[in-house]
Amino acid sequence: MNAPRGLVIAIDGPAGSGKSTIAARLAKKLGYTNLESGAMYRALALNAMEQQVSLDDAEGLRQLAQNSVMQLEPRGEGNRVLLDGRDVSQRIREADVTAAASRVSVHPQVRQVLVARQRELGANGGVVMEGRDIGTAVFPNADVKVFLDADATVRAERRTMQNGSRSVEEAQRIQAEIAARDERDRSRAASPLAPAPDAVIIDTTRKSIDEVVAEVEGIVEKVARG
Repeated sequence: MNAPRGLVIAIDGPAGSGKSTIAARLAKKLGYTNLESGAMYRALALNAMEQQVSLDDAEGLRQLAQNSVMQLEPRGEGNRVLLDGRDVSQRIREADVTAAASRVSVHPQVRQVLVARQRELGANGGVVMEGRDIGTAVFPNADVKVFLDADATVRAERRTMQNGSRSVEEAQRIQAEIAARDERDRSRAASPLAPAPDAVIIDTTRKSIDEVVAEVEGIVEKVARG
């Protein structure tokens, strides 16, 4: 398709729904910048762990977020993430940081700081931004809003495969973590995980990555045509 210029495309969804992969591939196809909002929360969580700031200290985390330099450098299949100039792309994907990021993200003060930064990054359009509240809080006026979802068991299986594990114990641990994160994300007071009223909801449970990318492309094409 001929890439429309300047659109803001919001892709939201729970863990394991495929949003990071879909967003990266769609951005590459369109020649857009892929912005992964979750990476910013992960980077902040890692910084808090290293600086020994309690994950329950909302004000301490807000100050840390305000003073942290987080950079997202788009690559083919995702972003290179820099925290204060240090490449933390791999570290922030590890289980302890993933769990900490979910706790950090519940604080409204933290979200206020990071949402402001995310808006700056996408202000000029030409972006595919993915997360959990892009279409509802970060860019409520986004040109395209998509909410990806999938069966919780399938989402856990995807994460287990991503981690390169085949053990039953690891699969059970990941499924429990996803269930806990779903509960935190959906019940938090600040920007709970939920599709925007005007979002297109896509169930990715039985769909391939290529099928979902093609479906989202079709939505973008329709919007671009007006």
